Amino acid sequence: MKLIRHGAPGAERAGIVDAQGTPRDVSMLLPDIGPAQLDLRTLAALAAIDATRLPELPAGTRLGCPVGGIGKIVCVGLNYADHARESGLAPPAEPVLFMKATSSLCGPHDAVRVPPGAEKLDWEVELGVVVGQRMRAVPEGEALAHVAGYVLANDISERAWQMERGGQWDKGKGGDTFAPVGPWLVTPDELGDPHALRLWLEVNGERLQDGHTRDFLFGVPTVLAYISRFMTLEPGDLVLTGTPAGVGLGQKPPRFLRVGDEMRLGATGLGEQRLVCVAG
Repeated sequence: MKLIRHGAPGAERAGIVDAQGTPRDVSMLLPDIGPAQLDLRTLAALAAIDATRLPELPAGTRLGCPVGGIGKIVCVGLNYADHARESGLAPPAEPVLFMKATSSLCGPHDAVRVPPGAEKLDWEVELGVVVGQRMRAVPEGEALAHVAGYVLANDISERAWQMERGGQWDKGKGGDTFAPVGPWLVTPDELGDPHALRLWLEVNGERLQDGHTRDFLFGVPTVLAYISRFMTLEPGDLVLTGTPAGVGLGQKPPRFLRVGDEMRLGATGLGEQRLVCVAG
């Protein structure tokens, strides 16, 4: 099942994508797709609906982040050995964790703002995991049972702010529109194995990232169980699992986003994003 949220920013409504790929409105049955709607019972009831009887969305309808009310965004850094190498860092012995501000969330086709003073704006295609049930010190073998679904995400980063301004990484990660998510939330039964996904990203039509989740240093169950040892993960929380090689920082010479650049990215079963950079 693929779930969406559609409409103007801040006024998104619940939707679903039918088996033929047609986006439809389900807001007459569901107030939103957020923490309260991610329990197994609600998801099962949605899956039982004949989506073809629901109203089609008009062509060009904006899609927002497919999950509303996200409480926190927890990110895993350097989770692919090739990305660690291109960053000039050794692969970590344990998952590297950092946070992104929830105010950085935006839709899969929204404009990405290049903030004033930004000089090294970078891209990172990632698999995102949406928590469906509370996780606190959950064993690795039970972790996937707590997942509501998966999303495509772009962990946009201002590298100078992240790496050259002192302190921790967060200041280069939390700008407005630095977390495009979607187009869909795909439930685990439809996506299948999260370690069998190809991820890719293009800038202005040039393929720069082409990776695979089988190359994770720390797989999804490991990451979720590890995070849950240090903080409670609540329904609706979003975990970003890291990016493969090919980011702008790793190009020779390094290459960064400018106003007018277009990113296109995708992952197996998770759809695509198209994002244009604008002055912010």
